[in-house]
Amino acid sequence: MKDQPENYQSRVGALRREKTRNRLLESALAVFAEKGPDAPMIDDFIAAAGVARGTFYNYFRTTGELLSAVAGETSDEVLAVIDPLVQQVDDPAHRVVVGSRLYMGMAKRYPLWGAFITRVGTRRGSRGRLLDEYLTRDLQTAIESGRFRVGHLTVARDVALGSIVYGIETLLSGEAPEDYAEQSMYALLQAFGLDEEEARAIAWAPIAECPEPQGLIFQRVRRQSEADAPPADPLA
Repeated sequence: MKDQPENYQSRVGALRREKTRNRLLESALAVFAEKGPDAPMIDDFIAAAGVARGTFYNYFRTTGELLSAVAGETSDEVLAVIDPLVQQVDDPAHRVVVGSRLYMGMAKRYPLWGAFITRVGTRRGSRGRLLDEYLTRDLQTAIESGRFRVGHLTVARDVALGSIVYGIETLLSGEAPEDYAEQSMYALLQAFGLDEEEARAIAWAPIAECPEPQGLIFQRVRRQSEADAPPADPLA
């Protein structure tokens, strides 16, 4: 019984640290939305989070490390709701397409997040854990089963990631056709060895509606996106 106060204090301290870290992560999105990825300084982040400079350095060594953490954790929050839908599909080639289209669709639905991950989250350490894990899983299954004809898994992963990340950037540019994600997957499937007819059928196949991510950081993404959205036209 003597260690109960110490255990309670440890739990309280851990909760306090988690709360402070989350505040810093949320502040990064607010600063990014206001100033973009290149201008912010550490003072911008600590002011937005309401913490001292020393507190910031207790959690992150640089502003780049903070931004990478936000990119990775939000990506994992998105994939946590996408992957259950992907796993409902048996064909691994189709799974790659479903996951990619849903991920790109989430970026289009939330342009702040899409812009954030294309500017900050392209490096391995910034992509989160799940993007590489889930995409590699499905690509490996497709290659081993003969669905994809690619010489090396790493090559397949990088080609697919390039289609997703650069595809999001194109989607957000306003210059992409309405079915850009489908066309991108159509080209990817053909590059991986599927014939034109089958690639077209898979790329444009209907996909399930993706639920909203529920993580704390993505809640800030939604709030920020709603705040940035133009007012509804009352005559529409």
